[in-house]
Amino acid sequence: MSSQEEKPSPPSPDMHFIGKKEDIVKAGRVTMRVNGSRDVLVVYHQDEFYALDLRCYHAGGLLQNGDIEEFNGRPCIVCPWHKYKITLAEGEGLYQAVDNPTISPLKTQWRSKGVKQRIHKVTEVSGNVYVTLNDSSEAIESDVYQTEKYRTVPLDAMPKSKPKT
Repeated sequence: MSSQEEKPSPPSPDMHFIGKKEDIVKAGRVTMRVNGSRDVLVVYHQDEFYALDLRCYHAGGLLQNGDIEEFNGRPCIVCPWHKYKITLAEGEGLYQAVDNPTISPLKTQWRSKGVKQRIHKVTEVSGNVYVTLNDSSEAIESDVYQTEKYRTVPLDAMPKSKPKT
C-alpha cells in the first residue's frame, strides 16, 4: 500500500487493518503492532489465515522466523530458538510424550501443554485482512512478551521474513 493510499475503514471498531489479502498471501506472513499495544504475526497457510502473538511463549523467540510444520495433523509454527511447537489455530504448545519408557522401541505420541500462545481472530472483507485482538482477561503465557521490556527493536526495523516457497 503506498503512502498516498488510506487504510480502509474497518467493518467494526475492534477490527484492525493488517493488509491486502493478495499481499499477505504472497508474503506468507506479516507482522504488525496492532492497536499500538500488541505485536502480532499473521500467517497464511494452506488457504487459511492465522494470527498469534509474535513472540514465543517460552522465551520470546520471534515466531515470524519459524517453520510451519504439521504435527498429528495440526499445522504448527516451530519457534526458531528452542523448537517449541505451537498450533496455529488454538495456540496450544505440543510435545512428544513417551507412554512407557521401559518398552522398546519407544512409542511416542503428541500431547498438549494447553494454550500457551494468545491467538487472535482474522477476518477478510472485500480483499482486506483484519485482526480482532483476543481480549480475554485470562492470562496466557505469551502475554509476558507483550511488554515494553521486550520491544527493544521496532517491528519495522526487524529483519523481514522469507517469502513463502
